[in-house]
Amino acid sequence: MLEADTPVLDNHLHLDPDNHRGIDAVEDFAHLGGTHLLVVNKPSWHLDCEVDSGEDFRPVFERTLEIVAEASDALEGRAWPVLGVHPGLISRLVDERGYSPDEAREIMQGGLDLAAEYVADGDALALKSGRPHYEVSDAVWDASNAVMRHTFEHGGDLECAVQLHTEASEDLTEVADWAEDAGMARHQVVKHYAEGRLEGPTPSVMSEKDRLERAAERGEPFLMETDYVDDPGRPGAVLGPKTVPRRVRWLLEAGYDDAVRNAHVETPKRVYGIDTKATLERP
Repeated sequence: MLEADTPVLDNHLHLDPDNHRGIDAVEDFAHLGGTHLLVVNKPSWHLDCEVDSGEDFRPVFERTLEIVAEASDALEGRAWPVLGVHPGLISRLVDERGYSPDEAREIMQGGLDLAAEYVADGDALALKSGRPHYEVSDAVWDASNAVMRHTFEHGGDLECAVQLHTEASEDLTEVADWAEDAGMARHQVVKHYAEGRLEGPTPSVMSEKDRLERAAERGEPFLMETDYVDDPGRPGAVLGPKTVPRRVRWLLEAGYDDAVRNAHVETPKRVYGIDTKATLERP
């Protein structure tokens, strides 16, 4: 087991108590020493929710809040919800449901307006947005960037972090510039599924050893994640819920104590304003 005073945060994962493991995955995480989670709502269509307006996202967000409350009860720390709209939704709306890119943009921005209400009320910690990581038309790309920049406006107004799902890149300086133009602090832009090096946003590094070693050696602020999808049809798509505590143990054994403190204490406080030490209740 890990030392009693070592918080262990998975910065980005999904839970689906209705269709897959749910709290069982949280208990696996906790059993190996995991203490804190940032739980991102699953893509709306994965929860059989077809949206035509921003209000249609409410059941997705409400179910996420419910599972986060259950997860907090199972942890020695706690869990926080991150709410938003997966950027891949634009392709579903345009390619499968016949909306124009501008109509899809309006629907997605409406969902983010609703997510921002939860942040404003103190029920969610941060927002999630981004743009497709695959090739799309210029119109869809432009609409996606407009959705992301709309999210940054909320981030600036609410002084909250925004997690991004984007294309693979080690330089998203322009995106961080957009966030800063909208009134956000650059470090509150978080690139999920990041490599060990990133210019612009704060990297949330996928917890593979080579990526983590690079982030640890670099010495810049970073977070750790699995992007666990809790989907029985995709068991090997991403990393499992036990991975972050195992990788924290590996980092400590390799002498990267400063990197562990960076990823699990200092950067969470800097980015989200959360105190993983004060919220840790271990005997």
